[in-house]
Amino acid sequence: MADHYDVAVVGAGIAGAGIAAALAPQARVLLLEAEGAPGYHATGRSAAFWHETLGGPLVQPLTRASHPVLSAGGFLKPRVSLEVAEAGTVALLDTMAAQFAGSGVRLLRLDQAGVRQWVPRARPVLVAGLLEQDGADIDVAGLHASVLASLRRAGGVLRTSARLAALGRSGGRWSIEAGERACTADIVVNAAGAWADQIAAMAGAAPIGIAPKRRTLVQVRVSTDDVPADLPLVMDIAGRYYFRPEGANRLWLCPHDETPADPGDAAPEDIDVAHAIDRFETVTDWKVVAVERKWAGLRSFAPDRLPVYGFDAAVPGFFWCAGQGGYGIQTAPAASAMAAAMLLGRPLPADIATIDPQRYSPARFCPAGAG
Repeated sequence: MADHYDVAVVGAGIAGAGIAAALAPQARVLLLEAEGAPGYHATGRSAAFWHETLGGPLVQPLTRASHPVLSAGGFLKPRVSLEVAEAGTVALLDTMAAQFAGSGVRLLRLDQAGVRQWVPRARPVLVAGLLEQDGADIDVAGLHASVLASLRRAGGVLRTSARLAALGRSGGRWSIEAGERACTADIVVNAAGAWADQIAAMAGAAPIGIAPKRRTLVQVRVSTDDVPADLPLVMDIAGRYYFRPEGANRLWLCPHDETPADPGDAAPEDIDVAHAIDRFETVTDWKVVAVERKWAGLRSFAPDRLPVYGFDAAVPGFFWCAGQGGYGIQTAPAASAMAAAMLLGRPLPADIATIDPQRYSPARFCPAGAG
């Protein structure tokens, strides 16, 4: 007789692992991962950073509510972030500041001299900036490992190399075949990242339009050892690059690419590496002397770029957890607690009670009158 679970979660990146761990103390939970190790395609390739402005005002509540958990776990190392602008993009700084006015996000407008105080090798092309004062580097590997350990301690089951082969519903239960093993579950959580729409199709649910995008990162060595240890995460307000320090004369560069990609094992393209270096050397006078590492991962977005959490409007027992884009890690604690409450049919915990789950509901993609 096949094993039965209250909830089967498909995808063991930080989103799926977080929900599974949050559920495990109250339910019998199975976490399925297609690859040999959890978090292979997105979580394990992330250069995650906690900053409230990422994702916009509608994502900020999840980000802010996640901070206490991330901080208490020792997963945050404080670092400010800095949006920088050239002459033609200064107005975008004003737009961003207006979006977060009254939100509690501590933003400080900088002129050209202020930018140079934080980025001593900034070229004159950078004329203004917006400093976000409460950011932090995230220990992604440590966070993911901690969540998986919590799952195991609570009796949850992680099964790797268990690619979903078949999924069907009958008599109020899901029949699942994954990794040559069969089981049943009352609820299936679709946390499959770039594969989310494919899993939905297997379940008989309409696709949302979750779009995987390739994101490239490059570790470079520069010719001098004067990269400040407290250099901010520096981001172009127009979304063309970002960079952050990784040692005395090393940095991580990103061309801020979002190249549409099929679900799979993403690899960096030479042109994206070249763009990252060119944009970095255009706005600073650090000179790249070596590329030490390069890699790419997948980030997945819903059509409106907000995450999707909630039961499918048409398919009973099918719960969406998808479209976390670049903010899935910094929002994971709050999003996991929110999703677990929804799955268990319970009120939101007090620390996230002001968050409205309906803003993330998959029902927003249903045609008028459907469902």
